[in-house]
Amino acid sequence: MSLLNRPPLKRGNWRPGTLLWPALLGLALLPEVLPRLINTLNLGEVPLSPDTPLWRLTLTHLLLVGLGTALVLLIGWPLAVLVTRPGREDLRDLAQTLVGFGQTVPTLAILALAVPLLGFGWPPTLLGLVLYGLLPVVGNAVAGLRSVDRGALDAARGMGMTGAQTLRRVEWPLALPVMLAGVRTAGVYNVGTATIGAALGAGGLGEPIINGLSQQNTALVLLGAVLSALLALSLDAALSLLPTSDD
Repeated sequence: MSLLNRPPLKRGNWRPGTLLWPALLGLALLPEVLPRLINTLNLGEVPLSPDTPLWRLTLTHLLLVGLGTALVLLIGWPLAVLVTRPGREDLRDLAQTLVGFGQTVPTLAILALAVPLLGFGWPPTLLGLVLYGLLPVVGNAVAGLRSVDRGALDAARGMGMTGAQTLRRVEWPLALPVMLAGVRTAGVYNVGTATIGAALGAGGLGEPIINGLSQQNTALVLLGAVLSALLALSLDAALSLLPTSDD
């Protein structure tokens, strides 16, 4: 047995929804399928052949969410490492307060304030995604790193590991399952947050929602909402396959 007694990682739980939601999303993106279903509800009219195909709106939305989440990780994980080093309790409290700011201020207000500085399109939307996604990523990373068994750290020091080696070979592997849970939460949250970016010209699945609201066309709003929900559920199902710690 390893001196550090590191528990093995295993794949996330495979559930029926892991395939169900992506399959439903794929079905909804087939030409005319979802528009025809929604048109039967008599809530308005959805074009059977929209100017921008639904699959392209979905791909744009997914790319926006993916880039926003990647930026969150580039900022959040190093920040979590920084504030969990010994003697930095005050800095940790300050950091967690600041990253929580993004979820206390309405996302639409953040985007509106960012427009004068960043213009329209992706930049202000990405800013909103980063601010909204930092809390779960930083919070889980801090929790994971602080939950590492002190005995494992003492054993690493006893073996002559440096601080960087201890972080890379002991703390990071042990904290990773908790950290990945934060990534899963942030990714799913950002699917919903990214829809607001359509009001700023960022594109994605928020487009039919914004267009439906401006045209008082409930069917268009429903179209965007259904696809956004299916994308969020599909992403959650995919991220549920990330490694977890073995019980």
